[in-house]
Amino acid sequence: MQPTGTRHKVIIFAVTLAVLSYIDRVAISTAAPFISKDLGFDKTQMGWIFSSFAFAYALFEIPGGWMGDWMGARKVLMRIVVWWSFFTAATGWMWNFWSMVVTRALFGAGEAGCFPNLTKAFTTWLPKGEQVRAQGITWLSARWGGAFTGPLVIAVFSIMNWRSAFVVFGAIGIVWAVLFYRWYRDSPGDHPDVNKAELAIIEASAQKADSHGNVPWGQLLASGSVWGLWLQYFALSYPWYFFITWLPTYLQEHWKVTGEQASYLGIFPLFFGGIGAMFSGWLSPRIGERLQSTKKARRIVATVGFAGAATMMFSVTLMPTPLLAMIVMGLASFCNDLVMPNAWGACMDVGGKYAGTLSGSMNMMGNFAGLVAPIVAPYVLLYTANDWNRVLAIMAAVYVVGAITWPFIDPVKPLEQN
Repeated sequence: MQPTGTRHKVIIFAVTLAVLSYIDRVAISTAAPFISKDLGFDKTQMGWIFSSFAFAYALFEIPGGWMGDWMGARKVLMRIVVWWSFFTAATGWMWNFWSMVVTRALFGAGEAGCFPNLTKAFTTWLPKGEQVRAQGITWLSARWGGAFTGPLVIAVFSIMNWRSAFVVFGAIGIVWAVLFYRWYRDSPGDHPDVNKAELAIIEASAQKADSHGNVPWGQLLASGSVWGLWLQYFALSYPWYFFITWLPTYLQEHWKVTGEQASYLGIFPLFFGGIGAMFSGWLSPRIGERLQSTKKARRIVATVGFAGAATMMFSVTLMPTPLLAMIVMGLASFCNDLVMPNAWGACMDVGGKYAGTLSGSMNMMGNFAGLVAPIVAPYVLLYTANDWNRVLAIMAAVYVVGAITWPFIDPVKPLEQN
């Protein structure tokens, strides 16, 4: 009997959701000049609006991941996608600074738990050998969704205003939630399309599908590797948030390009980042086979990724043209995303049946960086006479922290063995 291959449809759902999540969160960076003009916001106010999303997103990451471990990814993903889609649409209905801050925070609270619950689904639906590759494909899709959001939003703005555009983006999420809930099952064995041959392939993973709420918080807090995963993800996310918040403004102010030109130049970082994630998902297992050590492979690829990102980000400050600057920033993002599949793969191996909670806690720390980074940038500009290169240099320094952290992480030893 041939395996049915139903498990691969989980990746399709993950890919489409990853794209949708990044369109919904990145659209506001392209829309920022239009929103600021209509509602009279300055840079500092827009920085707080960007950060309100990240704060709530970070705050609800652990509850979102824990709920997936407790209730199962099916119920949780359906509910959070409906929630965030509503508040994506509600962004277009806001009228002043505080209404926008609250709405973006509620949007962030809804989107929290998305990737931890996708990780939970991969942990239970895919055999170990396919999990990191699936993470690579998912993050490729997420990054490319974000990369092309700029031109997409500009195109949508040509036929409707920014308020209507957010309503349209929100409606798409509702459709995804309905389709996912009808198809997905928390345990592969409960799905009518999974035959015995396929179930035999994923049997070890499917055993982690049991719902539970007894997370070993003491083991989490006592694990040096868990603290390392938290720190490196903060370092990874701090510069990355620049790409989805201030990048269009940086291009228009520092390089004096138009908004349309900025939307196309802004493709490079997230586009190259997606390639880095996919490449890492392919490369890490092969290095692991060569070295006969998944631990060494993940440490090597992640450390090289951070070091390369630091070098490239600082090099952006030396570039003579906006095109070269964006190509080099794209290379920094490529190196950035070499880390991604390894970090999320570590959450699956270290967390085991608690993968949702661990990945949620890691993503929480990353999004605390998303709270800090958009606020720091305008204050650096204020006290350095609008010197965007200082902003980039700080991001390069943060990458160095990640490079120092990874050699001390054991990315394969399960919490239950501690």
